[in-house]
Amino acid sequence: MRPKVPGVCGLSLMACLSASLIAGTSRLSADEFRTPSISAARVEWRAVVDQLRSEIGIEPAVVSAFTFSGQRRVPAYDPRSTPALVQLNAISSEIFTGIGRSPVPVLLPFDTAAFVEARLNGVSASLPISHYQADFRPVDLFDAGPAGYDAVFSLEPSAGEGMPQRTFAKPVEVQITGSILTYDIADPRGGKGEPVKALAAQFPDLRRFIREGYVRYAFTRFGIPYVVSIQCLDSTSRAKRLACREAYPVAERFLKALRIAGGQPSRPRMDIPSDIAERPAELSSDFTYRPSGDIVANSGYHKQSGHADLTAYSQIRFPLEKSPAFANSQSFRRKPASGGPAGNYAYPWRDNFCEARNFEVGQCANGYGHQGQDIRPTACPLHDSERERCELDKQAVVAVRDGVVVRSLKQQAAMLQINTRNEHIRFRYMHMNPARLDADGVLNGRQVEEGEKIGVVSNYLDHPNGTTRHLHFDVQVFTRDGWLWVNPYVTLISAYERLIRGRGSEFGPELATPPAVAHALPEDVLRLDPHEGSEN
Repeated sequence: MRPKVPGVCGLSLMACLSASLIAGTSRLSADEFRTPSISAARVEWRAVVDQLRSEIGIEPAVVSAFTFSGQRRVPAYDPRSTPALVQLNAISSEIFTGIGRSPVPVLLPFDTAAFVEARLNGVSASLPISHYQADFRPVDLFDAGPAGYDAVFSLEPSAGEGMPQRTFAKPVEVQITGSILTYDIADPRGGKGEPVKALAAQFPDLRRFIREGYVRYAFTRFGIPYVVSIQCLDSTSRAKRLACREAYPVAERFLKALRIAGGQPSRPRMDIPSDIAERPAELSSDFTYRPSGDIVANSGYHKQSGHADLTAYSQIRFPLEKSPAFANSQSFRRKPASGGPAGNYAYPWRDNFCEARNFEVGQCANGYGHQGQDIRPTACPLHDSERERCELDKQAVVAVRDGVVVRSLKQQAAMLQINTRNEHIRFRYMHMNPARLDADGVLNGRQVEEGEKIGVVSNYLDHPNGTTRHLHFDVQVFTRDGWLWVNPYVTLISAYERLIRGRGSEFGPELATPPAVAHALPEDVLRLDPHEGSEN
């Protein structure tokens, strides 16, 4: 549960203004933050039931296991109106736990008709589940909730009859998301792509495109947006790096195998308009921050500027357990004042979402940036006696919301996925030690509660001591182009204000003078390969 914070602004501009006046500040709303604008889709459930009838009709013995005539005098979202879907969920939930929680049709590479027929004939248990999944392994992750569903499958290098040979030697992970909610972000690169002739009959509006390190296949079915994606490198094939052209046949095999596997109608949703975000009314005595988009001068890709975004994408708990914490650049910083704290351990905070990296970020100029925000916990005191009591390896990283972990063994990043009636959003944590995360069970499907410890601040990047000791934190929202990075800076400011129970003060932008560049840090050296260290 989120803590109740006294004296916060309400959900209207007048409420925030009144609270500010009562608190004795004359500031109006120049620095107010906004909640995101989210669109809600409507599902064509009659078409879903018709499609299900068609898919299982290829096995006549299976049709009798489903009832397609529901009660007409009940609301469309009442399970009694679609008994066939209730029956389908009962079957597929044995493999995909909680599938009936999805308010959108769940499309998966799962042959329900063949599975039910095998069960009727008593042979389903003798065949591996991959037999019914176009040779894809048992699902690595399946998560369904009030916003929709997400799933991750993988295909072994030698699996899949008729698949071409590939250089990449590891299983290929395929992600699919279907969501009733899509975030309305300013996206000049959105909606683009090319058709795939081989799939045009099955998916008339399908478009394929490479974006933010993934090849993506976006389409609409039954009124709902779906995106299938594979992380890949848009260059030559390598044994340890999947080339996007090697990913194409895997994704297309996945798409061809998609069938209705479950889902259940819910009450209709309304669009969620943007509003004033809640923040403490009382000012903090010391917390200051520079404006969103005000990155260190000339620190952007090709010296481009940052991306100003006043959206607090979610009301989260701050990802570090304790304050103070400092969100600042790890590569570019000015020298501290004489006798003052180091530049990375002092207010004001500074945005570095679009700081120069060779990672694709559609929201940043030229399409490249950092993807998130670096955060340092407080430094150990300089005095030896106090320093001995400062345990750097115990500064806790916590879950920012109740959610589900998305992370495979040995991966450097841990993702926390939130799926509620009003949100479909992801938060990524980086630089914690993967071996420690593995040992602590921070893996696919784990349910965590807001504030629960999931790790400690560390310095892992490809190996221990690969970067400075800090937490990289970023945010992805679901759009019709799939999961895209958005600037987490304002979301973090808002969360930190709740943690310290005080509203920060915006620190005016600096004059554009060349910055002092810190000595190169391992994580921050621009890489010749844009996907080198693609976990960021």
